[in-house]
Amino acid sequence: MQHLEEKIAHLTRTVDDLSMVVAKQQDEIDRLTRHVAMLMQREAERAQEGSGGIILGDERPPHY
Repeated sequence: MQHLEEKIAHLTRTVDDLSMVVAKQQDEIDRLTRHVAMLMQREAERAQEGSGGIILGDERPPHY
């Protein structure tokens, strides 16, 4: 009986630890989702203004 009680206590602690990890991950996902939405909005505004002329990597500049 004592072995089962120890096992239950261990499993309960594991569930509590995992629950805390999941809650932290959800907070991070929410934060990153807000950040991506903000970046998408900023890029959409930049595209509307026509000032999105950033050259990335090996892209050729527009004057070629």
